[in-house]
Amino acid sequence: MSVLRYPLATEKVVGLIDRQNTITYVVDHDATKAEIKSDFERRFNVKVSRVNTVNMPMNFKKAFIKLSPNYKAGDIAVKLKLV
Repeated sequence: MSVLRYPLATEKVVGLIDRQNTITYVVDHDATKAEIKSDFERRFNVKVSRVNTVNMPMNFKKAFIKLSPNYKAGDIAVKLKLV
């Protein structure tokens, strides 16, 4: 079962795609960083270097998924139609 819900597309998040090679997703509230990493790697066939999470009100969690330098977050953003 996937822990990834949907990608975020705010101004700040779109800026992170280019500046920090990072994609932001809303994930299940009880998802762990390891689950988020493995689910994202499996879904998009990339390597993730780190995952940071923020618990938000209203029972959801944001995950900032930083890709390895060999992969471009911009390519995934195009697939997701974020840019």
